[in-house]
Amino acid sequence: MANDVTFVGLADTRGTRMVKIAPRGILRRHPEAVPTPKPPWIRATLPSGPVYNELKRIVTELRLHTVCQEALCPNLGECWGHGTMTIMLLGRVCTRACRFCAVATGNPRGWLDPEEPERVATAVEFLARHHGLRYVVLTSVDRDDLPDGGASHFAETVRRIKARVPEVKVETLTPDFRGDLHAVEIVLEADVDVFANNLETVRRLTPRVRDPRAGYDQTLGVLAHAKRFRPDVLTKSSVMLGLGETEAEIRQAMRDLRAVGVDILTLGQYLCPTTSHLPVVRYVTPEEFARYREWGYEEGFLEVFSGPLVRSSYRAERVFAEAQRGKPA
Repeated sequence: MANDVTFVGLADTRGTRMVKIAPRGILRRHPEAVPTPKPPWIRATLPSGPVYNELKRIVTELRLHTVCQEALCPNLGECWGHGTMTIMLLGRVCTRACRFCAVATGNPRGWLDPEEPERVATAVEFLARHHGLRYVVLTSVDRDDLPDGGASHFAETVRRIKARVPEVKVETLTPDFRGDLHAVEIVLEADVDVFANNLETVRRLTPRVRDPRAGYDQTLGVLAHAKRFRPDVLTKSSVMLGLGETEAEIRQAMRDLRAVGVDILTLGQYLCPTTSHLPVVRYVTPEEFARYREWGYEEGFLEVFSGPLVRSSYRAERVFAEAQRGKPA
């Protein structure tokens, strides 16, 4: 159980890093899958082929940290093949300890790589010019140790990318910045194309699933302010299913997101990263996901991606294009 996880501090050049300790030892960065039977629809084709292999090589050479690789995303090959990549900023140590996530938790003590915005922009330009990259999602761990939560770092990275390749669309999947609305404005002023912040789960389960510093209403507040501040920018959020939510709660979460003007919704299956994290309560069927997608359209979202392997950034370039077509003139 996640309650059995403890944390031990290890000092390094970037500050104190907390390592998650499970009953059977240290949790690995990329833990083995939980040995429980999965239904046949929880399957993904392993990424392969010359395009994938070339992109993997280039990403390594350019020192990019992609969530696609860090999280072993099942859609890596498909997204890369369609010109979409999700890049993780601000390091690999998160200041929060959500019970669904296997990212290392600790205190980076204000560490930042000042060269990262330019390095990311250079890499994006290269990938766009030579390998057809058209859409970039910038995300990060939570950085509660920074005064603005990392907002200015996000903004600078967006500006550097836009200066080099203005045709590339940039989505920012940000932390909640502890509800700091000025930090939200800092990111939006950088001319992002999509602003995303994930609700993650329904209201009742939020205290069990997310770190105490996160919150259902805090996320809604961030999304509401983003839409008020830049009504022309598409807003987006994501909900994991299979954690014990009811269908009534799923529908209510949709209504809550629409009430603050969220344009795009993604729904996917929660998959337990290790036996020390929250267990999967149920596997949602493809038929149910299809029904929830229709619910989303009924509630007024411009675009809804809903399926067992859908993740926050899944086929983000297609989601953006579909939502753009659905925007009022």
